[in-house]
Amino acid sequence: QVQLVESGGGLVQPGGSLRLSCAASGFTFESYYMSWYRQAPGTERESERELVAGISSPDNPTFYDASVKGRYTMSRDNAKNMVYLQMNSLKSEDTAVYYCHAKLGSRAYWGRGTQVTVSS
Repeated sequence: QVQLVESGGGLVQPGGSLRLSCAASGFTFESYYMSWYRQAPGTERESERELVAGISSPDNPTFYDASVKGRYTMSRDNAKNMVYLQMNSLKSEDTAVYYCHAKLGSRAYWGRGTQVTVSS
């Protein structure tokens, strides 16, 4: 079955870094557009998730939301069915649950998310 499993979240001080990972299985990973979304505290609906970054395949052009551009770097490894999100210069407003997302046409899958908390 399809699985997207995020890891790497945690508590970090402002200015710190974290690297999120997403392990994918159960679908043709290399064909899918992969994204990271986040959901801020106090929001519950899936529609309130914010697109943070996305990456296509195979030439890997990437998209970044303006709020993270220059601080976050998304990458993918099609050989390992993995995507990553390197997050630097973290701010308190980056605090959220981060979700891995896969999309190809009408097919879309979500992971369960990993909590990132930026606080001193």
